[in-house]
Amino acid sequence: MIDRRTFSKFLGLGTGTAAAASLAGLPGAPAASAATPQEAGTGNAPATGAGGHTSFASLKQVRAGLLNVGYAEAGPAHGPVVICLHGWPYDIHSFVEVAPLLAAKGYRVIVPYLRGHGTTRFLSARTFRNAQQSAIALDIIALMDALAIEKAVLAGFDWGSRTADIIAALWPERCKALVSVSGYLITNLEANLQPLAPAAEYAWWYQYYFATERGRLAMEDKERRHDLARLVWQTVSPTWDFDDATFARTAAAFDNPDYAAIVLHNYRWRLSLADGERRYDRLEKQLATRPVIEVPTVTLDAERDPFTAPGDGASYRDRFSGPYDHRTLKGIGHNLPQEAPAAFARAVVDADHL
Repeated sequence: MIDRRTFSKFLGLGTGTAAAASLAGLPGAPAASAATPQEAGTGNAPATGAGGHTSFASLKQVRAGLLNVGYAEAGPAHGPVVICLHGWPYDIHSFVEVAPLLAAKGYRVIVPYLRGHGTTRFLSARTFRNAQQSAIALDIIALMDALAIEKAVLAGFDWGSRTADIIAALWPERCKALVSVSGYLITNLEANLQPLAPAAEYAWWYQYYFATERGRLAMEDKERRHDLARLVWQTVSPTWDFDDATFARTAAAFDNPDYAAIVLHNYRWRLSLADGERRYDRLEKQLATRPVIEVPTVTLDAERDPFTAPGDGASYRDRFSGPYDHRTLKGIGHNLPQEAPAAFARAVVDADHL
């Protein structure tokens, strides 16, 4: 979630063109210099994207920190590493087309299920099912340690953008470059106490639903949470013509036994309706200062995403002090990597070379 003062309405902005040439060799990459909806892999394009991939070749598990993390991997084992991070209500399939594009360029691509999703499990039943931002970021640091990855390009959207932003800000030595959809998403709890314009609050309806007992019961019911997630897909990605099979592949990740607890805690914590853990207080205090990100960064805005901040990135530009590029993708909704896989992969390659 963006700082609650910074976003409110849909945009009508142009598409950035600076990256067009650098990914010309990628399979499925657009030949033109601007990412129109059709070229980016959305609009009336098939839900599977330009390459037609629907699954990952291999899924793996590794003990990392508090978790046994499930993750997909693609590309050469000794290639430069890219870690792709999903959001809610999504899973690793948001990158099912991105991963082969990057693998074809020689990258080792790691796509983990976040805590509470897919095959990722807590190692102990006694561990508090915490979804505050610093805890999720530390999960990815632990995953990198477990896989002996010293440094990686971090790329994400939604919860994944926030997680990548936090690592880039607090542990820049672990982040070679950053791709962040919606820009600077580090949560400021104090700012989140302030109301938004009504149209923006309307887009966040499920956040308030999750704060209620009715919302908890819905999230704990498989059919209701699947229907809720699908409604969110439809409303935040209004131009994405996904099919039943595409949604079902992701919805399988919602059957994790900790899914409801993690999702509910994440949104309640952001509204200061649920406590985090004291062990993360020091990190949260650092994040409350809105630390500047110094690593090379490409930020991406989706024109049709109701959470995209107005101003074509101006509202968060001062949070990035290193080499930087910003792009707005016309006709694209919230699930940008799956709707526009070639544009997202191009941003990763370009960020790595800023």
